[in-house]
Amino acid sequence: MFGTAYAKSQAAVYGPLPVKGRVFVSVANRDKRSMVFPVKRLADLGFEIWATEGTYEVLRRNGVRATIVRKHSDGPGPEGEPDIVARILAGQVDLIVNTPFGSPGQSGPRLDGYEIRTAAVRRGVPCVTTVQGLGAAVQGIEAIQRGEVGVRSLQDYALLVRGGNLPGSAVSGGTPLRGAPRRRCCSGGNPPHPPGSNTQVPPGAGP
Repeated sequence: MFGTAYAKSQAAVYGPLPVKGRVFVSVANRDKRSMVFPVKRLADLGFEIWATEGTYEVLRRNGVRATIVRKHSDGPGPEGEPDIVARILAGQVDLIVNTPFGSPGQSGPRLDGYEIRTAAVRRGVPCVTTVQGLGAAVQGIEAIQRGEVGVRSLQDYALLVRGGNLPGSAVSGGTPLRGAPRRRCCSGGNPPHPPGSNTQVPPGAGP
């Protein structure tokens, strides 16, 4: 499943996707329509949605509950409300959705995006920069919540290849798991070497 693969790749490179908490969303105008459904799905999964004003308005019009947070370029609020970069650095955000936007003449949005993504790296917060990536992240979070994403050690995989059972496996009695080859000591139908045998395979005689 693609969502499972995405979740594993994300965990390997940037850290695991969150299964709860706050998602900050700020996307370019070209992405506002297509981001509505996956963000709504995150809200349905129990995430709290934070958004900058323009993104918030689109979400509100489509029935997605969200909270407006200040842009980095806006600075602190009149009562000291922190901007989004300060909130990220303070550990208040668990997932970021920020698609790059703005031309060289629009220094405000470009600078905001740079500061947001820099703060995400510093804090170790997963940051999605495309709508396609957002859809994959949602699938990955759903896979994690269903328990479809796990990790096994190399020793566990070696045990499976040899036809053994992992601790807690539903398969018992020494029956190899489906797809695992039965263990063989010798080829050509010869009986296995007796216990304690010092028989050695001559160089170059291996399979």
